Amino acid sequence: MPHAIRIKEYGGPEVLSWDEVEVGQPGPGQVKLRQTAVGLNYVDTYQRSGLYKMPLPFIAGSEAAGVVDAVAPDVKEFKVGDHVAYAGALGAYTEARVVAADKLVKLPDGVSDKQAAAMMLQGMTAQYLVRTTYPIKKGDTILIHAAAGGVGLIVCQWAKYLGATVIGTVSTEAKAALAKQHGCDYPILYTKEDFVARVKEITGGAGVPVVYDSVGKDTFYKSLDCLAPLGLMASFGQSSGPYGPVDIGILAQKGSLFLTRPTLGTYTAKRADLIKVANELFDVVSKGAVKIEVSQTFPLKNAADAHRALEGRKTTGSVVLLP
Repeated sequence: MPHAIRIKEYGGPEVLSWDEVEVGQPGPGQVKLRQTAVGLNYVDTYQRSGLYKMPLPFIAGSEAAGVVDAVAPDVKEFKVGDHVAYAGALGAYTEARVVAADKLVKLPDGVSDKQAAAMMLQGMTAQYLVRTTYPIKKGDTILIHAAAGGVGLIVCQWAKYLGATVIGTVSTEAKAALAKQHGCDYPILYTKEDFVARVKEITGGAGVPVVYDSVGKDTFYKSLDCLAPLGLMASFGQSSGPYGPVDIGILAQKGSLFLTRPTLGTYTAKRADLIKVANELFDVVSKGAVKIEVSQTFPLKNAADAHRALEGRKTTGSVVLLP
């Protein structure tokens, strides 16, 4: 019988439990997968801790790649043996599962299961951020927080490919070097420098048209101070904690700013949008414009260790759990 990581109560990494689970056959519109690689994402820790409430008990995770083992008779897009991947389908921390076919995308030649598991959620997040939320133009100067993280490294490379100058915040010299290797022109050590002052220095006092912020509480208001008038703050995560109630009058005071809290689920809610976003990601990866590097792997049964490393800021780039 396959195993999965289940969460029966909210809490720290210790609540992740390695349990046997029963996996049935696919029903209408469904596919059965033998999973080969599972993505690790910060949102997984929010769900585990209860910051994002999920119905208990549940199987953790929302991103993976694998091989199709069975398909329902009404599913025509996939066949047994296809390599596929998905993001945004809760229940990914498992060796096998049944999933809705409309959540899946077929992997092109040249994209491995491990790469796909590492990039579906983070890579598609980067896609909507740099192509839709704020479509980066040649000549833009942008700011990305956590530049050496999974989404950060992808945004750095993609923004550079689109012709932008990239400013990124990082916590260590090693992460600064990593971000620089991936297209970040100006890595800022926020532990040693005032990133607002540094952004103003780099931009000649003008500020940037967009800040991509997944950190939350620790950076939110300073991020607003980095924006040029009419600039956009894309707050797509809160790894340092929620930033709490915001008086939107501050947006007027700081230059008629725009603020959005985007999610991948909204940007890929329609099947056509999911395919478009995924294919654009596969395209830049296939061209080599964006390199997906799996920096660490953990056995799936040791997911608790992976969560500790992620929350302890001991990871860079993408981390994959191996069933």
